[in-house]
Amino acid sequence: MIEEKVVFRIARRDDVPVIVRLLADDDLGSQREKYISPLPDEYYTAFEHVHNDPNHELIVTETNGEVLGTLHLIFLPSLSYLGGLGAQIESVRVDRKYQNKGVGSQMVRWAMQRAKDRGAHIVQLTTHTSRSDAHRFYERLGFKKSHVGMKLSLK
Repeated sequence: MIEEKVVFRIARRDDVPVIVRLLADDDLGSQREKYISPLPDEYYTAFEHVHNDPNHELIVTETNGEVLGTLHLIFLPSLSYLGGLGAQIESVRVDRKYQNKGVGSQMVRWAMQRAKDRGAHIVQLTTHTSRSDAHRFYERLGFKKSHVGMKLSLK
């Protein structure tokens, strides 16, 4: 467990390099991200789109000014469920040196509460089929395998 106080906040533009580093720091992320200096402008353009959309919250968690992890919380208005609001958790990453110390659990629980506070009736997420450790992690937090996710690359 982390001894210091962990703070959750909306990411700032100057957090983009550390967020990209976290996204790129695993087998899957290293195949799709470009953590180089300088970062490609596309990351900053994407940050601006996310930052300016009230249904998106790019979150970092930090202690003593050091970013420990990140996640992207997306609110999904819908006609389903009597016009209910859903929430999607994406891109959950914890810095390697803070993994297995409870940071990820704190982050996801924070996102679940944030979604509830905004009126969401459900929170969902996807995780790659190869991430069996992540599957167990999310199941421990109460998530259930209830749907089959499908994707189609448009490249």
